[in-house]
Amino acid sequence: MILDFIQFQKQRVAKKEIKSGTLRNHQKTIKSFCETTDILIPWKKITKGLPKGKRSSDDRAPTLEEVKLICNYPDRRILSIVSVMTSSGIRVGAWDYLKWGHITPIMDKNDGGKTILAAKLRVYVDEDDEYFTFISSSAYAELYEWINFRKGCGEEITNDSWAMKNLWNTEKNKRKNSNTFVRNGISNPKKLTSIGIKRLMERALWTQNLRIKSDPSSKRYSFPTDHGFRRFYKTRLEIGGMKPANIELLLGHEIGISSSYYKPTEEELLNDYLKNVEHILINSEDKTQKELKTLQEESKKFSDRYAFDMESKETMISSLKDRISIDDDAMSALSDRIFEISKELESIKSHLKQAN
Repeated sequence: MILDFIQFQKQRVAKKEIKSGTLRNHQKTIKSFCETTDILIPWKKITKGLPKGKRSSDDRAPTLEEVKLICNYPDRRILSIVSVMTSSGIRVGAWDYLKWGHITPIMDKNDGGKTILAAKLRVYVDEDDEYFTFISSSAYAELYEWINFRKGCGEEITNDSWAMKNLWNTEKNKRKNSNTFVRNGISNPKKLTSIGIKRLMERALWTQNLRIKSDPSSKRYSFPTDHGFRRFYKTRLEIGGMKPANIELLLGHEIGISSSYYKPTEEELLNDYLKNVEHILINSEDKTQKELKTLQEESKKFSDRYAFDMESKETMISSLKDRISIDDDAMSALSDRIFEISKELESIKSHLKQAN
C-alpha cells in the first residue's frame, strides 16, 4: 500500500501537480507513524527512487518599495506590525506571546537618556525557545503610538497587555450611565492572534496588488505573506555588512558548534545591530534622521577637537608670554645690575685718582 501510494505521488510529480518536496513530506509523515507504532518498513528501499526536492523555495524577500506599499494599507495597526517584523525578524507566531511588558526601550547614555536608540524585544517569553532581539527606534515609536491610542480610547494598559489586539466596535459611544461613556469592546480587549495578523497581511497584499505569482503554473507567490519580512530582515542586514552569526542569534536560530564558543554580549549585539539598522528602516525620514544624527556627532567631534586644539594653542601662547615676561624681567634686572656695577666702577676710578 505504501509503495502504491508513493508511486501514485511520483506520477503527480511527473505531471507537475505537486513538487518533489511535497512527496517527501508525505513519505516522512508515513514513516513517523510507522516508527511510532513499531511497524517495520524497509525505508531505504522505498526512498531510493524518490526524486530529490529543492532545499529552498523559488520565492524571495519583499523589496523595500513593496514593504512601503504594504504599510500604506488603511489599517492603523499595519504600520506597527510591519515595522516590528521587518526590524526584528520575528515569526508571525511570536505575536501570540508578545505583551507590552516584553518590549523595553534602550536609551542613549551619551545624551543623558534623552534619545531612544532601539528597543529590546523578548520573544516566546517563558517558553523553551525564548530569545531576545531588537527593534528599531522608529518601530518602537509606531508601537508606542498604537498603545497610546488605545489608552486614549479607555483601555487600561499594563505590562501584561497584548502588544496587538483586535479592533473594537467602531459604533458611537454608548451611554453606560448619566456621567460615563464607554466605547463598546475597549474595556474587554481581545488579542489579535497570529492567524488574525496573517489574514490582515493577506488583505493588505491583495488590496495593494502585491499577490503576484513568480510562475503562473506555481502555487507560490513572489514572496511569503509574513515570513517574507523575516527574509527581508536577514537579507538586508547581511548585505549591509552585519555579522551573519549575530543575525542568526537575533533571529533565534542555532549556530551549531559555534554556539559553544561564540558568546557575544547583549551590548555587542546591539552595537552591531545599530551600525546596520539603516538597511531595514522603512521610512526614509528615519534614515534622514539617522544620517543627520551621524553628521551631528561628527560635527561635535570636530568641534571638540577644534576646541581642544584651540585650548592647546592658547596654553602654548600663554606659556610663551610668561617666558617672555620672565625674560623681560631678567633683562631689566640684568640692566639694573650692569648700571650699578658701572656706578661702582666709576666710584673706584674716582678713588684711585684721588689716591694718586
